[in-house]
Amino acid sequence: MARRDVTWTPDLLGRDFEQATLDLGRDDEGDVVATLVRHTPAPATSPRRLFGRKRLSAEGADVLYVHGWSDYFFHAHVAEFWRSQGARFFALDLRKYGRSLRSGQTPGFVSSLDTYDADIEAALEVMGHGAGAATKRPLILVGHSTGGLVLSLWLSRHPGRAQALILNSPWLEYQLTAAGRQVAATALKIGSRVDPKAPVPNPDLGFYNRALSKSQGGLWEFRDDWRPTKSFTPRAAWLRAVLAGHAAVAAGLTIEAPVLTLLSARTLFLTRWSDDMRQADTVIDVNTVASRAVKLGRVVTVTHLPGAVHDVFLSAPAVRARAFADIQTWLGAYL
Repeated sequence: MARRDVTWTPDLLGRDFEQATLDLGRDDEGDVVATLVRHTPAPATSPRRLFGRKRLSAEGADVLYVHGWSDYFFHAHVAEFWRSQGARFFALDLRKYGRSLRSGQTPGFVSSLDTYDADIEAALEVMGHGAGAATKRPLILVGHSTGGLVLSLWLSRHPGRAQALILNSPWLEYQLTAAGRQVAATALKIGSRVDPKAPVPNPDLGFYNRALSKSQGGLWEFRDDWRPTKSFTPRAAWLRAVLAGHAAVAAGLTIEAPVLTLLSARTLFLTRWSDDMRQADTVIDVNTVASRAVKLGRVVTVTHLPGAVHDVFLSAPAVRARAFADIQTWLGAYL
């Protein structure tokens, strides 16, 4: 498939980043777009080809990163890591998230996770990895949380399209485990048909945002309108779609590419703030997710990182360094 023509413009992350708007048509809330971000450092910072040097772990590859729920791409240091490993880096703000969120839209809302096929395909076309494209560049998919669930389901249905899948704390199962998921799915079945956008209870108390936000003692700065203190209001049809994705994972997927799953070493669910939340996953049950991860495909590696938060790449510097080292080692074995 021919590459989609897009216009690249400066991105909010600064001079080494550009963005392109991907038109996805219209829905009942108006025009729908996704936004592709690419890392474009000056040539002097690119890896040099020197005779006899050691090959970089992702040399010649393309990386597509997809964010999680109530989130967007602001991880410049992640792009820089992949560039240091010889890859071209791209990130996708899905429809109704971050750069792609338009006035009047329900943030993050879809009624089926398959809807994101269009977002992913549009991005891959621009990257030169559209369906049927002839390219010798390996494709590495990287997904965080709900983005990890979306990419896992997509790759299982599109074998051969990527050579590696890296999951950063993927949301592969409901927090209350399979029994809780089944009860919730049954309760949502009728309600989501009557009013797909009906709000459902939001369990987010704002602790995860507090653990990350620089203004509250964390390490990171981000846009509060795109990543609010308490996550976007969940909607009935959206949650039902997520639970259907969890059920598919529980039944077993057929991903052919090797999969690396990065998780914190522990989960911490509390109803009151604790500074320990800066060193644990406060969003998903890491043990339950680890047990689901091994059902994704034939070759699955699970690594636990002591001190990691839900987004492993937003953990303390030493934890991030260990995560990046694990990725390098894994790529050396499987890519």
